[in-house]
Order: sequence, then C-alpha cells, then structure tokens
Amino acid sequence: MTVFEGSFDQASTSKFAIVIGRFNDLVTNKLLEGCQDCLKRHGVNVDPKGSQVDYAWVPGSFEVALVARQLALSGQYDAIICLGAVIRGQTPHFDYVAAEVSKGIAAAGFQTGVPVVFGILTTDSMQQALERAGIKSNLGWNYAMSALEMASLMPQLPKLGTP
Repeated sequence: MTVFEGSFDQASTSKFAIVIGRFNDLVTNKLLEGCQDCLKRHGVNVDPKGSQVDYAWVPGSFEVALVARQLALSGQYDAIICLGAVIRGQTPHFDYVAAEVSKGIAAAGFQTGVPVVFGILTTDSMQQALERAGIKSNLGWNYAMSALEMASLMPQLPKLGTP
C-alpha cells in the first residue's frame, strides 16, 4: 500500500502565486499578512522583488478565479493561493458572487492540475470577516499551510498514464 502525504520541508524550493481581491481590502490585506507570515516561517522568500511568491491584485473576489487559472496555466507555480472576502449585504449579490468564485477556483485547479487554494471568506458580516482575518485567528496562515502541503504532495502522485 502506498501512502501519499504532503510535508513542509520543500517550501524553500517551491514557487507560489497569491491572487488577492482588492474589494474589502481591510480584510484581504490581513489575510495576505497571515499568509506571508506562514510562508516566511516555513522558509519561503515572500519579498515581492525576486521572491518565490508572485502577487496578482484583482478588483474583487469574482475576478480571482480567472487570474488564478491563467497563472496556473503558465506552469510556473507549485500552488496558487486565492484571497478575498465576500460579505453578505441586503441583496442576492452575495449568493451569486460566492457561488461563482467557489466554482471558478475549483475549476482552475481541476483544469490545470495545479493546487489552487480557496481562501475566499464568505461571511454574514464585516465583524465575522475581521475575526477570520486576524482578530481571533488569521485564516491566511491556514491557506498558506494548505498551499505548502499541496505543493509537496502533487509531485508524489502518479502522472496520467503511468501505473
């Protein structure tokens, strides 16, 4: 029996992209800080100048999936982290955006074979979003951990057409 399991010891050789939605930037900037802190503590150079991490800023969460897919198709990244915040308002807009960004990010990973981490907060209030972005704990850290683990797991898996 073969067991496949990711680790965190190859972080210094992996390349990442982070796609961040500007809308609700009070929240997304905090998620980014948590994400960068985790990556840095695991040996990843997060400095935008010549680092192992490329950053793509987009207008909002809806646009995150398209850019994540394009980055994944480039073949330059071991994992892509998507950060955004969709906060419920008084209209059904929340439902449409939350559903489409979820589907789009999942599709980007399925279509490219590159791990694309879903780091889009979908909350009922700004307070809930802020709690998840640093007041109580910063989920940006968790999203980075997922990317680190998946970046090390994927190369271990059998390739298409191999036994």
